[in-house]
Amino acid sequence: MQTFISLSRNKTGGRDFLMEEMIQRIADPELRAQVERVASFHGYLSTGAFAGIQMQSLARRVLDVSKEEALFVTCETYNCLLDPIQVLAGCTIGNKGLMIRDHGKMAVTVSLRGPPGGLVKTVRIMLAPAKTARYPRLHAWFMKTCKVPHSEAVCVLLDAGESVYSWKLLDFRARILLRRI
Repeated sequence: MQTFISLSRNKTGGRDFLMEEMIQRIADPELRAQVERVASFHGYLSTGAFAGIQMQSLARRVLDVSKEEALFVTCETYNCLLDPIQVLAGCTIGNKGLMIRDHGKMAVTVSLRGPPGGLVKTVRIMLAPAKTARYPRLHAWFMKTCKVPHSEAVCVLLDAGESVYSWKLLDFRARILLRRI
């Protein structure tokens, strides 16, 4: 029995064949597997979810950590961006690996987990308006100046890669988790 993962839906609720075709063109099998896992969890592949996949990968590369190492993530929006963090990094509110501070920004701060109070390597990554301006349709989606289909915006993000993100390395103190009495 074949299972279909809804990568995207068009306005009438049917399959978005443009999105499915774009996903099949992803040459990197690891990225394609990540997209499929996130789309299955999220319900479809949104632009924000794809940005989250890219941000999570960028954070791991910048921090030089493996997929097995535990992370702590602060997400600056309640939107689609945090779903890939939960699925791919295993950071959830329940395991105290995810905090949401809704500033309405497409940004995450990713830290290694460390001993409470100790300094940990951290990176803050954001989708940067000045950099998305080089991609007019992506910029229009990001700035909400017009409706841009997810299939189109995701294609642009795929082509742009990391060039649309700004990031900064920081040193943070690891969170001290208080025990309940």
